Amino acid sequence: MLRRLALALLAAPLAAALPAQAQGQDQWPSRPITILGGFPNGAGTDIYARKLAEPLARALGQPVVVDNRTGAGGNIASDAVAKARPDGYLFLLGTAGTHAINAGLYRHLPFDALRDVTHVIMLGDVPNVLLVNPEKRPQYRSCADVLAAARARPGALNYSSTGNGASTHLAGAQFTAATGVELTHIPYRGQPGAMGALLAGDVDMFFNQTGPSIGAVQQGQVRALAVTTLAPVQALPGVPTMAEACGMPGFETSTWYGLFAPPGLPAPIQARMNTEIARIIAAPDFRQWLVETQGIMPPTELTPAGFRAIHERDIARWGETIRRSGASLD
Repeated sequence: MLRRLALALLAAPLAAALPAQAQGQDQWPSRPITILGGFPNGAGTDIYARKLAEPLARALGQPVVVDNRTGAGGNIASDAVAKARPDGYLFLLGTAGTHAINAGLYRHLPFDALRDVTHVIMLGDVPNVLLVNPEKRPQYRSCADVLAAARARPGALNYSSTGNGASTHLAGAQFTAATGVELTHIPYRGQPGAMGALLAGDVDMFFNQTGPSIGAVQQGQVRALAVTTLAPVQALPGVPTMAEACGMPGFETSTWYGLFAPPGLPAPIQARMNTEIARIIAAPDFRQWLVETQGIMPPTELTPAGFRAIHERDIARWGETIRRSGASLD
């Protein structure tokens, strides 16, 4: 009898814990959720996260807070999520930059870009657009003008980027590799600095992401010469592709946004977040916002497994681009 009593006492906490854990997941979410971003306010990731937060909060019945922890090319935010508790209350709006490019760019990352995450959902493909300042550089009216100037004075023309190894840097590196011209890369810390340098006339051009560029294009502050996709971008009507404007058949470079969680996120929470966000992305008003105001192509692959496969492929793809560019950071 004593032995049976001892076994019962030992089993009781375990029996109580299992329903409690299941009950915790069933009641998720019971408090606000945070989406972490690795780039400053006004960056493309910040714009997307804030747009997503409102309908997601309605769907989940809890506030969704956007918090940006900037620095180290997005690695500070990425590392925080990689090491966080997988309780469903902290997510990361990551990019091909933070989780594919950085994997090849940084020699010593404090986390594994592929394994130290839970893949929730792909959020969209993000093109770049070649921008110049029409007031400071009125002579550059087309991509052909830029190429002619670059060939006449190798290394004299420069371009800004949002940081070493960022997609805005590697788009320029791919451009120089494809055309054979020599451009000088000038990295800045994030979107405001890189765009500010273009607006001030401190640099000749900027291969920026479409979302943060469209307002400046529409206001005439910058001139869009070409988009880095095979097809035109609806949000930038009349802007040709690189193939059309620069004589570069097949040229394409774009990145993606995706939602990650800490490794070990319970499958029911992963599935719920995936389902709710997939519904939001499929809604006509949200798709219209993506395509017509941000230039972002909605994802065709919405499953976590599909997202992981794209992520794994892009680590290899961007790794090769980084090796060719010679970019490296500690």
